[in-house]
Amino acid sequence: MDAVTFGVLGAVTAGRGPHPLALKGPRHRAVLARLILARRRVVPVARLVEDLWETPPPRAVGAVRTFVGDLRRALEPDRPPRAPARLLVTEGPGYALRAAPDAVDAWRFETAVAEADRLPAAQAPDRLRAALGEWRGPAYAEFGTEDWARGERSRLTELRLRAVERRAELLVELGRAAEAVPDLDAHLTEHPWREESWRLLALALYRTGRQADALAVLRRARALLAGRLGIDPGPRLRRLEAGILAQDPDLDPPGEPADAAARLWARATEAYDRTVAAGARARLESTVGLLRSLAVTGGGGLEAAREHRTAVVQAAEETGDADLAARVIGAYDVPANWTRSDDPELARRIVEAAERTLVVLPDTPSADAARCRLLATVALESRGVRSPRGPQAAAEAEDIARRLDDPALLAFALNGVFMQSCTRAGLAPRRDAIGAELVTLGLRHGLVNHEVLGHLIRLQARAALADLTAADEHARAADRLAERHERPLVAVFTAWYRALREAVRADSSPAPSDSPDSSGSTQDGAEAAYRSAAARLDGAGMPGLERGLLPLALLGLRLSRGRPAQVDPRADWGPYRPWAEPFALLAEGRDTEARGALRALPEPPPDLLYEALCCAEAALALALGDRPALRRTYDRLLPAAGELAGAGSGLLTFGPVDGWLAAIRRALEA
Repeated sequence: MDAVTFGVLGAVTAGRGPHPLALKGPRHRAVLARLILARRRVVPVARLVEDLWETPPPRAVGAVRTFVGDLRRALEPDRPPRAPARLLVTEGPGYALRAAPDAVDAWRFETAVAEADRLPAAQAPDRLRAALGEWRGPAYAEFGTEDWARGERSRLTELRLRAVERRAELLVELGRAAEAVPDLDAHLTEHPWREESWRLLALALYRTGRQADALAVLRRARALLAGRLGIDPGPRLRRLEAGILAQDPDLDPPGEPADAAARLWARATEAYDRTVAAGARARLESTVGLLRSLAVTGGGGLEAAREHRTAVVQAAEETGDADLAARVIGAYDVPANWTRSDDPELARRIVEAAERTLVVLPDTPSADAARCRLLATVALESRGVRSPRGPQAAAEAEDIARRLDDPALLAFALNGVFMQSCTRAGLAPRRDAIGAELVTLGLRHGLVNHEVLGHLIRLQARAALADLTAADEHARAADRLAERHERPLVAVFTAWYRALREAVRADSSPAPSDSPDSSGSTQDGAEAAYRSAAARLDGAGMPGLERGLLPLALLGLRLSRGRPAQVDPRADWGPYRPWAEPFALLAEGRDTEARGALRALPEPPPDLLYEALCCAEAALALALGDRPALRRTYDRLLPAAGELAGAGSGLLTFGPVDGWLAAIRRALEA
């Protein structure tokens, strides 16, 4: 039987294949529309009552249940009596519609628009045309006056208008300007206040040799804007009119993409320097935007962005304008998937600046978005620091972002939540859920950087949960997006993940029976993969990731196979040296000093290597027979039972946590 599909881009409908379903009266359709709008989330019965009636009748709750029952019979006519519903389900205090992601025309439309942003320019217009074909009329057409539908109607309408304009812009830039003219004409008939559409129509006409028509369109736009809205055309329309009158060669179709990009960059920066005063505060915000782009371009860009960020924040604070400082500090929403800071001192200064700004920021609803960004910044920059402030800031930022229903803000806040999700062992499922939501947000709203982040987080989490098949899929998805959108740093993490895969393969291959201490070819292959991955870190601009990672990975490789640690104290162990030195002392026969070093070990920092360092401590405790340390590490590792120790990093592993727990239990029982 065909699956049920739903339509809200026009009148609210439901159907199975080509056959529409009878939905009875308008309140039945209102219930269905309200559940679709909730996007698979539960809508309490009390909220449905509020939304359906201005003044609810005495038996409103019973009426809602009747509507739901009628809808269930229409949606699942073959469901046996008393069998639980599978589509319109009862959950908690209300109901949810568990429609498939491609079952609702509005959801398909949003997905297609986001996909078009990731396609090559030549393919995107056709994808956008197909997406726009989903529309049959105004969204939620019969509920246009309802408060509960107003926000979603406006959002979908704006997305449609932008899709029309984006398609036209692509056609003009691809040399297919004539194709854009009819659609823009029709578009402006319905939406004459869209200045960008007027600009695109005039440019399309000019590029098809119709200079007089292009100027006539601009005059019509000027008259309409002045007559209806009492405003003059914006600077882009004015510049286009001047360019057409001067027959500016820059208005001709662009040449080769690389040349066009260089030419556009030179003209834009020249215009910016010419028109924006040297001391203007707008320059600070523009600088942060540039640093955000710079940070994802590669190692040199990341280092440069880090180097200049503090200066920009300091300059913003010096203005004494709390709103400006909040915007500048909170604008650096560069996604991060490694839970240890590259520059702890810089991170500390950024956190202090954010906290100072939070204190003086006005306590008004209009400042909520800025407050959310500052809190997310605190959470992100407090990564790897054991303090209650980081998790608290992350939770507050997430609450605000969800209340404001701002996708970009929520993605930023969720990155902070992820950074604070390593406070103990066994939190990989929580991180997996964060990654899944980021992937969805990225796909739905065109947030490419956060979509990549979501895949990397899920790669880490699924590796921790020993679901390497799923982790492989996320690695491939991250690599595809990185190649398409020029994000070279992603390859560092996926190369390390492939080395982790080799290490897991080595762990699952028994050592040769006639040579228990031999590593075998799989061990050699894993070590070679780790060394190859480490070479990618050279110049990547991520010292928080690079320092000590290779020797720690090789230690995990040996310990997971039950082999001697063979720690080289001369290696750069970075922040992991406290866990390495006791092994070196043991190898030299200095057991008493090794025991003292073991007892002096702090709890591992709250980062993605928490479980790995717990296993290193367990190995030391097992070698020394230190029962307090064994009990301590057992309690710390127990929540991660069933996981691969350290694999939550997506980089290395110390083997199955269950093996370490069993070894500790045997030692404690001996």
